[in-house]
Amino acid sequence: MNTTETPAFPTRSQRLKAATHGTHDSLDKRIMAEDIFASRARFARFVRVQYRFHRDIQALYAVPALVALLPGLAERCRLEQIAQDLGDLEQGLPAAAPTALPAAVDLPHALGWLYVAEGSNLGGTILFKMAAKLGLGARFGASHLVAHPDGAARHWRQFTAALDAVPLTAGQEAEAIEGANAAFRTVRGYVEEEFV
Repeated sequence: MNTTETPAFPTRSQRLKAATHGTHDSLDKRIMAEDIFASRARFARFVRVQYRFHRDIQALYAVPALVALLPGLAERCRLEQIAQDLGDLEQGLPAAAPTALPAAVDLPHALGWLYVAEGSNLGGTILFKMAAKLGLGARFGASHLVAHPDGAARHWRQFTAALDAVPLTAGQEAEAIEGANAAFRTVRGYVEEEFV
């Protein structure tokens, strides 16, 4: 007889999800309100949002302390694929701008930002299927939304298992939550700027 035990306490990733639900839900609704699959031009605006966010966090994928805590982190960076998708869509890269993430970001805040980036990978699988309606796919225009070869859900579980195992104090976990909320707010700001 197999039984599945439910943890007595939610994991860190579950607590992050609960604590950022409002900010995340607001962002999702805002993006979908822009009808990003109505045309390639509208989808390209969404990809510009993606590029700006991933440019902000690119440096995190090479931070030794984060790489040590989150196995395979460097391979999770998607900025190159997003840039390729923009090229496919005949879009120039967004102008250089100061990063929304402070240069001296502490580890808990960085974990919050990476939680948002990795969560978008999971949601990207749904967007990938919708992008096919525009003739976009893995080889043209939507490569950054392609699921990991191991499967998006498994890839997400590997990330959250590592995230859940990072030793943090209650105060540091609160900082990670603030980092995640700041990341969602940053993306929301980019949506407002790109869809004017």
